[in-house]
Amino acid sequence: MSEQKLNFVVLTGSLRQASYNAAIAKTLPELAPANANIIALGSIGDFPLYNADVQEQGMPVVVTEMADAIAKSDGLIIVSPEYNYSVPGVLKNALDWISRCSPQPIAGKPVMIASASPGNVGGARMQYHLRQILVFFDARVLNKPEAMIGQVHNKVQEGKLVDDDTREFLAKQLLSFTVFASKP
Repeated sequence: MSEQKLNFVVLTGSLRQASYNAAIAKTLPELAPANANIIALGSIGDFPLYNADVQEQGMPVVVTEMADAIAKSDGLIIVSPEYNYSVPGVLKNALDWISRCSPQPIAGKPVMIASASPGNVGGARMQYHLRQILVFFDARVLNKPEAMIGQVHNKVQEGKLVDDDTREFLAKQLLSFTVFASKP
């Protein structure tokens, strides 16, 4: 009897073309266990700034499409940098929009978080703030292992994660997430 194949979607919290976090996110599919697929979501840079007046006219298609993809997935992976000790505004904006979708696509959904930064703490403060935000969604966040990749500028070359220790750690985190997402 074969294991069920899980489908995860990954959301990147950076818009920068040469983003280290985008490089991490793009590497995840090759690090995933055999029973997991990882598919990138579209850019959250396409979301308008949250405005209840805009919402009243109808949810933007880009929001509903991403919410549908999250709802259909077996889990959500968020890979994001830390801006000013917190969550990047563009990620918070996307989550604000998605929080208005009904049914709520992140409620009860397994969520894995990874972050990277040139500094030593690897986005730890962003992760703690993101975890607070995800409480509102009633998300099932993987607590450990935590992936906070410091000194990332030494680990990504030409848009690809090349550091073997980091790749190995992320593969272990993905394996843990796959087991976590398989449980009700």
